[in-house]
This record gives sequence, C-alpha cells and structure tokens, in this order.
Amino acid sequence: MAGPVSPNPETGSPAPPELSQRLHNAADISVILIYFIVVAAVGLWAMLKTNRGTVGGFFLAGKDMSWWPMGASLFASNISSGHFVGLAGTGAATGISVVTFEWNSVFLVLILGWIFVPIYIKSGVLTMPQYLKKRFGGQRLQVYLSVLTIFICVALRISSDLFSGAIFIKLALGLDLYLAIFLLLAITALYTISGGLAAVIYTDTLQTAIMLVGSFILTGFAFAEVGDYESFTEKYMQAVPSVVHGDNLTISPACYTPLPDSFHIFRDPITGDIPWPGIVFGNAFVGLWYWCTDQVIVQRCLSGKNMSHVKAASVLCGYLKLLPLFFMVMPGMISRILYTDRVACVVPSECLKHCGSEVGCTNYAYPILVMELMPNGLRGLMISVMLASLMSSLTSIFNSASTLFTVDIYTKVRKGASEKELLVAARVFIVVLIVISILWVPLIEASNSGQLIHYIESISSYLGPPVATVFLLAIFCKRVNEQGAFWALITGLAVGLVRMVAEFAYGTGTCLEPSACPTVICGVHYLYFALILVAITAAVGLGVSLLTRPIPDVHLYRLCWALRNSTEERVDIDAENNGWNAQEDAQEGSEEHEPEDARSCLRKGCDLFCGLTQKAPRLSPEEREVLQRKLTDTSEEPLWRSVVNANAIVLLAVAVFVHGFYA
Repeated sequence: MAGPVSPNPETGSPAPPELSQRLHNAADISVILIYFIVVAAVGLWAMLKTNRGTVGGFFLAGKDMSWWPMGASLFASNISSGHFVGLAGTGAATGISVVTFEWNSVFLVLILGWIFVPIYIKSGVLTMPQYLKKRFGGQRLQVYLSVLTIFICVALRISSDLFSGAIFIKLALGLDLYLAIFLLLAITALYTISGGLAAVIYTDTLQTAIMLVGSFILTGFAFAEVGDYESFTEKYMQAVPSVVHGDNLTISPACYTPLPDSFHIFRDPITGDIPWPGIVFGNAFVGLWYWCTDQVIVQRCLSGKNMSHVKAASVLCGYLKLLPLFFMVMPGMISRILYTDRVACVVPSECLKHCGSEVGCTNYAYPILVMELMPNGLRGLMISVMLASLMSSLTSIFNSASTLFTVDIYTKVRKGASEKELLVAARVFIVVLIVISILWVPLIEASNSGQLIHYIESISSYLGPPVATVFLLAIFCKRVNEQGAFWALITGLAVGLVRMVAEFAYGTGTCLEPSACPTVICGVHYLYFALILVAITAAVGLGVSLLTRPIPDVHLYRLCWALRNSTEERVDIDAENNGWNAQEDAQEGSEEHEPEDARSCLRKGCDLFCGLTQKAPRLSPEEREVLQRKLTDTSEEPLWRSVVNANAIVLLAVAVFVHGFYA
C-alpha cells in the first residue's frame, strides 16, 4: 500500500493525494479502458483468423506466423511486470549491472534460432518433453520434465508476475488485492482459452508496442528531471537516504551508500553482488535453459512459417533485449535520485512506513516513479504498460502449460482421446491454473523479497541448469542414453532443491541481518552454484551413459547435431508412437459427431467460443505425408538466409559493443 507523502520542504505546500487516488481522473481511466478494448479487439481478430478447432491451430497458431509478431511475442513473453519491478528495483539498489541478465539473452536467442530450433523442427515435436522422449525413449523423462516445468510456471513465473503486478495494483488502482488479481487472471485466460497461441502472439505484439512507447515516454520524463547523463551519474552516487540510524541498529554505510562500481556491469568475482565470472559462465546455462529449452519460448518459434522467419524473429527479439537498460534499469536509478528516502530507505521502521515492507522499498522504485512523475493520461498509459507486461507473460504461461499438460500428461492417461477432447482438456487445465495462481497469492505476499530480480534468477539457477545440461548432451553427444539423462536430471534436481529449500528455511538475509544459512550450503553465489550444478549433472549423465548401452544411430537421425542432415528413415525407440500427432491415425474417421440438434444452446455457445465447431480438413495419406514433410522442413531460400545471417552478425557486434562500453 502507498505510504504517506511528506509536504514539499521548499514550498511548504500540502502533501499530494494518496497515490491510489491519482488515477481517479477521466484521462487515465479513459486510456486504461481504451487499452482493454484494443486488446480485446486484437484477440478477437486473431481468434477468427486461425482454425482453433485443431491441435496444431490451437497450440502452434497453424504454423503460419511471420517473423515480426513472433519476435515481438518472444520479447513480450519474457518481459513481465516482474522485469519492470525487479530490474528497476535492483538498478535503484546496486546500479546497472543487473542489465547483464538481459544482454546475455541476445547471444542465447541467436543460439535458439540457429542451433536448437532446427533440431526441434526436424524432430517434428510440439513440446520439449516430447523431444526428450523421441531422443531417449521411455516415458519417465517426458513426464518428469512436464511436471517440473508446470511446477516452475506456478511457483516461480506466475508467482513473481502476480507479486509485481500486486505492487502496481496497490499503489495505482487501490483495489482489493484478490479482486484485482482475479480480474487480471480472468481477462488473460479469456482470450487464451478461446483463441489459442495465435491470439496470444498477436496480443503480445500489441503489448510490445505499448510497452516500448510508454516506457520511453517515462524515461524521457525521468531524464528531464535529473538532467543529462553526466548529471544523472553524479546525482545517483549522492543518493543517500536522510534517515540512516534507528530501531537500535548499527547500520554500515555499505547498506545505504551507492556502490562505487554502480555504472559498471562486470563486478568483482568474490565480493560483487553479480560477479562477472558468474554472469558470463553461470548465467549462460541458466539463460540457455530459459531461452532454448523452455516451452513458453520455443513454442513461439515452432509456430513460424519457415526457418528464415524463425531466425528473423530471434534477431528482432535480440535487438529488443538491448533496451531494458534505458527503460527499466535507469528509470529505477532515477527514482532513487528523486525519491531517495522512500526508495533507498534502510531503517526497517522507515521502510515499513513508506511501502509496508521492512526489508526495503527498492521494488517500489518503478511504480513510485510512474505515479509521481507522469501527468494525467500518460499515467494511465503506464498503468496499461504494466498490465500489458503482466498479461502477455501470463497468457504465454497459460498456453504453454496447457500444451505440456495436454500433450505430455493427458495423452498418457487417455491414450484414445479424440482431438476435441484434447482441446477441451487444455482449456479446462487453464482454469485449474487460474485457481492455483490465486491460491499462491498469500505465499507471494509472505515472501516479499528485497530484490525481486535476484529471487527470480536464484530460483532459476537452482532448477534450470540440470535441464539445460541434459538438452545440451542430448543434442551434441550421441553417446548419452535414457538412463544417463534421467539420473542426471534427478541428481541435479536433488542438489538444487537442497540449496533452494535451505534458502527458504533460513532466508536470504539482508545487509542489516545476514542469513543464518550454513556457509557450506548457501556460501556460494547462486550463479557459481549454477556452474556446480552443470558439472554434477554432466558428470552423472556421461558416467551412467558410458556404463550402459548406447542408442543405435537408426533411432537418432535428425535428433542430434551430428545427424541433423541425415535423410535416412528414423525408427522411433519405442514401439508406441510419440505425441499427439501419433494418435491421428487412430482418430481418423473414428470421431462420431453429435448431431447439431442434439446439443443444447449452452453447448453450442461453448463450442463456438472455443472454436470447436471448426473442423480440420480430412487429408489423404499422400496429403498428410506432404504436410508432415513441410512441418519438419528447415530449408531456406539463399537470399533470405544471407539476410538473416548478416543481421545476426550486426546484432552480435552491437551486443559486444555495449558490453565493452559498460564493462
């Protein structure tokens, strides 16, 4: 909730109104209403544009996406309200180094487009667990990764998004927390359930445009307040809160004074809050897990028209990932300059008064800047930006989690399920996710982390590296088999959970009150711990594989890098087929369509809303074979291959330059 605002010491004017009252004007309310109307219109258009009555149409947008909405959706799916709150908050607390989490993504998103996606397309999979099943065989890897990914979606992504969204809801809208979150989840689920991936991607594109426009306007207002870049750097280094003693605490100046290396991204390898070896090497594997093996991200690339569009989308997303320094991190730092006592408070009683949290108020840096600095109308635009980032992230999670549940779990329980039944199950699971998300809200409030971005990155560092390591071994090491991959994942998860549970039990600590977690468990920075996890997972995977039988090449054609261009016919390891498309033969002609008159009006309305009245055209065996070849084709026209390769080289050069400039 918003804390009291002191009178202006220079003018003696009365305190401005409570922050939640500032949206009570026609301009702001009108902008927010227009935002929701436009989003609804775009979602409706996308629903009508795509055949939502087929699995391919609902989950892959008919595999007909162009590069620009795909690239925008990659960016919007990644950038949530947690980024605005977390990056700005850590920027206010420690400077610009946090942006390296975003800039590292530039390299990883190119690896996604040039290395991983071609393998996924050639293998003909719809989900990442489905790829592991094809590569290694068996059921346990597929089910394990599906359950783990859904757990991460609920426990990490939805929770952090709702926590950050709740901050804006409290400050800006003044609504009851549960009511506001329920409304947001209901709206996002509405067009996710009805429209599928196409609706998500096209609304993501709109959300990206709104985010960029609104964020740069705020950055402009912020720099207008502090002056040029040189003035900004000087004022940030002087932004020390006026109250630094109290509550019977002896507070070290290091807890409230800006770091000497606040404007450098590479920090000391031992004492740095984000040590440079950890960000260069440890975060590379965490990022690889997120960008190259995560269902939310990869599913967008699998919906592309062809490989050139996928690569162009990766390049577009890479350019967009260079921007958070300017419209998230630096505005957070400016918020510390303008509202030092509120954003950079260090005495627990002062922080409790300003933002309701004793561990600090840096997470409120961006929301406070929006509510204090923006005029009527533009303030409504920025609230729309926050809603856009929150909703785009949630819709992506809902769609991808329902894909995992339907393809990798539900088909195991209902082996003979019809395509219509799979689509209904996917939509019902989204409703279940909404209920679980609302139940997580008390846990989110209880785990009010001092710096949200470190919470997100640390949990990712404990759960993600084993998955990334197994995917790397699967693609680049033919010798790794199912036993090695499974026990590598189990070992990596066990070690990661030990660290994660210990941190939850003891707390991560603050500058004033360090954590009591044993040094042997929590003494290693989480980015270094990610490297330890990678080494343990790789050792177990290779060791167990070398002690057991290898997989013959006949089962690996086009599933690993060495055999990616093989034209030999691949024989699936398991006798039973893989994935939803394997059920098509059994379903072909077996569905009995209920007579139109036998259905109630409610049933007809639900079917129309979900697109279940749309039928996939029946294909002959020859037509299906041609379609399958098209879906697994990664060929490119020479001209466009050269164009996207040239753009990738330019993007890499820009990324290297900005790293060097701020190093």
